[in-house]
Amino acid sequence: MPSASHRSHRARPERRTARASVVSVTALAAVALVVSLVVAFRPDGGSGEPAAAPAVSAEASASPSVSAEPSSASPSPTAGRKKESASATPTPSAPSTSARPASRAPAATGSLAGRIRPGATYRGVATSYDIGDGDGACSFGPSSDVMTAAMNTADYETSKACGAYVQVRSGGKSITVRITNECPAPCVAGQLDLSREAFAKLAPLSAGRITVDWSLLSPAISDTVSIRYKTGSSRYWCGIQALGHRNPLARLEVRTGDGSWLSLPRAEYNYFLSEQGAGCGGTIRLTDIYGERLTVEGLAVRAEAVQGTGVQFARR
Repeated sequence: MPSASHRSHRARPERRTARASVVSVTALAAVALVVSLVVAFRPDGGSGEPAAAPAVSAEASASPSVSAEPSSASPSPTAGRKKESASATPTPSAPSTSARPASRAPAATGSLAGRIRPGATYRGVATSYDIGDGDGACSFGPSSDVMTAAMNTADYETSKACGAYVQVRSGGKSITVRITNECPAPCVAGQLDLSREAFAKLAPLSAGRITVDWSLLSPAISDTVSIRYKTGSSRYWCGIQALGHRNPLARLEVRTGDGSWLSLPRAEYNYFLSEQGAGCGGTIRLTDIYGERLTVEGLAVRAEAVQGTGVQFARR
């Protein structure tokens, strides 16, 4: 027989027990009648006892198992908690640009740009320095061009700013300079360290430090892009540099032996490096921040030689 404690977990046990009792009494009476008749007519007058199994079977069949009820009637609270936890945890997303000043909001074009975006205006300060022979961290080499500037480290962005033209405005005056150098700390984000010649067109050198607004420019230039391989370059290792590009460069790729394009990492000194020699001396593809691509073929690995390409990015 099931124990009392087991029956206490059944649904509505009292009503089902009452029905079972009626069935039990009726069954016992019928069995007793049959047994008495059998005994009466047995020639040997045997005294076999009736088995209680039928009555017990009747009670068991009247009381079905309820072991499955808890799972169907009581859904697991753990699943509910997991669902709430999952819905309460926001999906990570890219940092919002709303925290930036409105002037630094990304423009509709130039999706490959870094910190310096086309169509955005940046406010900062300008200082000045002696540019010497015109060379700088961008490794462009000596130059007679004095309308240049060094970009603060944050906006220099591992040489992404190299070669960019920016328009600088202060006190109603405006100049255009090309980024050829990096200005480390104490230069801060937004700061430009102008050549003395460029600074003097905005304010007297004695001013030392002035407030400026500046923005990216896609100028009207007649030069075309050139390519230079770094000293020590060969078909086993090479550094490649693009010179004279109108718009900031976003990528430099080389075509490998299997015909695919390999994007080379850019060093802080403004060379794209192929450490294993893949693509050295092969076809080169340049991409500016606007997504325009220029493909250059037929340039041999000639260290330090400036090789013309005859192509240039479109003006924006």
